[in-house]
Amino acid sequence: MLTPLSIKPSFGFGDRIGLATRGHIAALRHVANLQHSTFNVQPIFAQQSVRENTRTGRTPQQVLNDARRAVEAAGWDAPWGADADHLKSLDDLPPFVAAGYTFFTVDPGAHVDNAAAADPLFVLEEKAHGLDWDRLEALYLHSKEEQPWGRFDRQSLLRAALKYGKAIEHTVSMYQRLSEMKDDFDFEVSVDETDAPTTPLEHFFIASELIRLGVRFTSLAPRFIGRFEKGVDYIGDPSMNSHRPGVLPGGQALATLDAELARHAAVTAHFGTYKISLHSGSDKFSVYPLLAKHWGKRIHIKTAGTSYLEALRTIAALDANLFREIYAFARERYENDRASYHVSAELGRAPLPEDVKDPPALLEQFDAREILHVTFGSVLTEKTAAGDWRFYSRLMDLLRANPEAYAANLERHFIRHLQPFITPD
Repeated sequence: MLTPLSIKPSFGFGDRIGLATRGHIAALRHVANLQHSTFNVQPIFAQQSVRENTRTGRTPQQVLNDARRAVEAAGWDAPWGADADHLKSLDDLPPFVAAGYTFFTVDPGAHVDNAAAADPLFVLEEKAHGLDWDRLEALYLHSKEEQPWGRFDRQSLLRAALKYGKAIEHTVSMYQRLSEMKDDFDFEVSVDETDAPTTPLEHFFIASELIRLGVRFTSLAPRFIGRFEKGVDYIGDPSMNSHRPGVLPGGQALATLDAELARHAAVTAHFGTYKISLHSGSDKFSVYPLLAKHWGKRIHIKTAGTSYLEALRTIAALDANLFREIYAFARERYENDRASYHVSAELGRAPLPEDVKDPPALLEQFDAREILHVTFGSVLTEKTAAGDWRFYSRLMDLLRANPEAYAANLERHFIRHLQPFITPD
């Protein structure tokens, strides 16, 4: 049943080619059928952003229809959702509303003042003209008690208000317009694609202001410390790197992240009305136990391109030559396509196509994996001089001819994602 899922734990399965839902359902059923355990995570089978639709040439209606057909074919009769992801403007809303989506993720990142994260006090003061300081002071500077998420002083409050104030205003306008168009929906606010992390104190400010302004939001996606890059595990603070650009030794990075997540969890517990959302949530295997610890019953995980990578893994096993063609083309497109993503892969560290001896194993190489991940749109839409699809038709024909192989790879892959959220009986 397609329906809003509210604050129950949920998992978003992105599907950029429209063939992955069968494997997603298989993974969910496998985990749900494990003995001596409880698994209450609800799925969002249709999930696509405006950016992804633009790059693949699909429409919101096509994405939802593909998911619905797979749901019906598999006999899935439990609740499931459809996420209109990373909506940036009022004009983004109508096609998703018309198609019947139940979950709307607003991304006001373009309205975040990233510079305010580091501005000195005198610059913040200069920028503060026009702020309703009396109101802010009355709301946030009256308490002298330290909270787990911190305590505001004048500088930290100015920083939060200037960094996120315009983004909150834009979010309110998006929520109000959506409320005029649709009665019942899940609403997520995402500020994860910004330059600077969201501090726990800023998290508190965002949630407080949204609630004060009447926004009923189901989930909030802060920008956590470290790097949550596409299709790879968690990367810690690059400034503390000891062995490779962008990578921190796991134990130290995770201990630092765990302490920060505990402060964010104190904010969500204080309000108790929404769940935390992790974007770029695919393949973050080292982080899932922390998320389960802090938000096991109030969590949303969002994945997307990892299902496309499993399609490429399937292609690599079935037609190595086609896979090498796709990889060679992805390398050509990477520097252009990476522009709108937070990724750190470098072409110089990725194997050359002619050096790939084991095509499926290439999906385990960090740089090659990210290169393949972010170039999906170019691969799926590239045409020859004659106007024919360069890769799309061969890729899709091969996956349609071997649905069991693709579904098996997806099932194996997503069992790893879902298992950390199992609760022993």
